[in-house]
Amino acid sequence: MRLFPNKIWLRVSLLVALLTLSCQSLLAAGTPSEEMDIDWGIVIMQLFGGLSIFLLGMEIMTDAVRTVAGDGMKRFLQKMTGNRFMGAFSGAIITAILNSSSVTTVLVVGFISAGLMSLTQAISIIMGANIGSTIAAQIIAFNITQYALLPVALGFLLRVGAKRKKAREYGDTIMGLGLVFFGMGLMGAAMAPLREYPAFLELMQRMDNPMLGILVGAGFTALIQSSAATTGIAIAMASGGLITLEAGVALALGSNIGTCITAILAAIGKNRSAVRAAIAHVLINVFGVLIWVWFIPEFCEIVRDISPSSDELTGTAKMKAEVPRQIANAHTFFNVANTVLFIWFTGPLARLCTWIVPERPSTDEPVMTAQYLDKELLATPALALQRAQLEIGRIEGFIDEMFSRFQKAGWDAKIEQFREIAHRQDDISTLIQSILEYLSMLNRDGMNKHDSNQLLLILTACNYLQSISSTLATDLVEALIEARSQHVVPSPKMKELMSDTYKSVWRASVLCAKGISHDDPDLARQVLDRSLEIKEHIHMSLEHQASMLTASQPNRLAIYKVEMEFINTMKRIYNHAKRISKQQLILAKADS
Repeated sequence: MRLFPNKIWLRVSLLVALLTLSCQSLLAAGTPSEEMDIDWGIVIMQLFGGLSIFLLGMEIMTDAVRTVAGDGMKRFLQKMTGNRFMGAFSGAIITAILNSSSVTTVLVVGFISAGLMSLTQAISIIMGANIGSTIAAQIIAFNITQYALLPVALGFLLRVGAKRKKAREYGDTIMGLGLVFFGMGLMGAAMAPLREYPAFLELMQRMDNPMLGILVGAGFTALIQSSAATTGIAIAMASGGLITLEAGVALALGSNIGTCITAILAAIGKNRSAVRAAIAHVLINVFGVLIWVWFIPEFCEIVRDISPSSDELTGTAKMKAEVPRQIANAHTFFNVANTVLFIWFTGPLARLCTWIVPERPSTDEPVMTAQYLDKELLATPALALQRAQLEIGRIEGFIDEMFSRFQKAGWDAKIEQFREIAHRQDDISTLIQSILEYLSMLNRDGMNKHDSNQLLLILTACNYLQSISSTLATDLVEALIEARSQHVVPSPKMKELMSDTYKSVWRASVLCAKGISHDDPDLARQVLDRSLEIKEHIHMSLEHQASMLTASQPNRLAIYKVEMEFINTMKRIYNHAKRISKQQLILAKADS
């Protein structure tokens, strides 16, 4: 299980430095006349320790939910429509489950690259992702820190006592949620002595300045790459009566900008679609903040009106009771309002992103690389496996291309043409190697039975698809080159029979790969259903050969040898395709 996001030690070091410098600046800001006895070592330890437990709880909870809901998300994504409103709804639901708008953006980029959706459709999903990212803050705002250890204990007992894997994942979810609240409690306790420290109170008053609050929120979120964590800390501070709603709103607005850094980092080195999606994420969030930053006081009044109030309380007690929920509501309201506003402009936004990131004319031969294997998804096996399936879809296209080009080349093509076609096998080998390396990094701890079967199926498919492409590139090419070098050409009747066999094997090879890329066992059945048809073609070819073997045709033995090599090559290729499809049907039956 991943304990923290990527580059953890760099982020931990930066957080330690940030917290230490903050406390040192507060200490230095004090005057000799201030009689404050604060143990800064304890404050830093509790604050950083609470933040670490908070982040750990978030990750445990998120990983568990991803594992439990992985297959459901996969099916949900497959049914996603082109309607912009459904796209926004889908983005909100997926992000609420993944607790990461950047991961949702990565998913969307893959669908754009695969041609499964346009940038316009993707932008609506990104808008919805901003709404989904606020759900964690809504949960945190319940602020049950005094009962935090109860879900930790219950989750742990369920984790170690349950026999079923899914029940253990539920235990992790409960325990992670408890750790989130426990971490908040520690942070609140660490900041309690600061409520009467003049330098800290002065700093918090400055946070009411929208620009300062937005910069702090954006910087902190970019550092830890979690807008939920930034909002959660703001809620923890509000629970201690340390910040106002205005300051909390500014931090939340800043977190919306800071969270874009993850999408930007994920887009580095990726194709133009990935960069455009990241740019769209940045534009939506920055434009949204620019619209609302001028109306924060009015915005806060709206939030106060729609949020629960504690009229029986006054002063700091009232602020402690009301502001945490108000900050969570402000975060959600802000993103919902922006989505309602921008959803009508998905087309212009897409054109703007395309204008900012135009297509780059390619002058060199493109280097074959995987397009869909994003490491961000490795923590969610169902989604990572779907990406491997998309790469197999590319291999399917390359195998189809090889069959097609061999057919067009014909028996009379030059030897150089055959070898040029065979070079496509190198690209297939590169993709298969990339898939295997990607799957070797997959988080297998939380994999359910279906995901384990899918992993086995993809590994099996990679093995046999490699064999299919290799057989085309070596055995078939050798047979054709031998026929060309010896000026051997089958009879018209034999050409027809061999062509029928070739087309049937071609179709079976494409279908077996498509069955994997589309996760469709029905396509696997079609491959097996072609067995009798291919056997009949081969039988008719062998019968014709037997009748022609005694004929007085020149080079008859050479022709016979080439024809037999061709038939045996087709049989080997079909057997590889059949093994893939049999495995798919066996595992599909095991899942049912």
